[in-house]
Amino acid sequence: MGGRRIGLAISDPSGTLARPLSTLTVDGPDDAVARVAAEIARLAAEEDGLATIVVGAPARLDGTPSAQTAKVDAFVDALRARTTLPIMREDERLTSREAESRLAVRERDWRKRKALIDAAAAAIILQDYLDRE
Repeated sequence: MGGRRIGLAISDPSGTLARPLSTLTVDGPDDAVARVAAEIARLAAEEDGLATIVVGAPARLDGTPSAQTAKVDAFVDALRARTTLPIMREDERLTSREAESRLAVRERDWRKRKALIDAAAAAIILQDYLDRE
């Protein structure tokens, strides 16, 4: 969960392939929880619905908690109060860098890549989760 932007991704109904969905621009932790909870409710009401929510878990490269870890833990706790769906954490180390390099292959303009990177990183996080499951 970023401070200003949160990337969203969704999988196909079979839970095999993840794809970027959108990027939410938020104004602080309370707005982030409210906006994500609204998206969860919207997606859960669709025909295919939702089964699980996967949140990127930040950590340092050595696996120890980072400064963002406590913020994401608080975000997950607040989100749990707004949904009955299970919420899982998935390692997000280096996903933004991987998303950037994947996007650079198709898009030369860094401004356009920047607009897509959060949702692309979310898709990588979700795909990692799906592959493990």
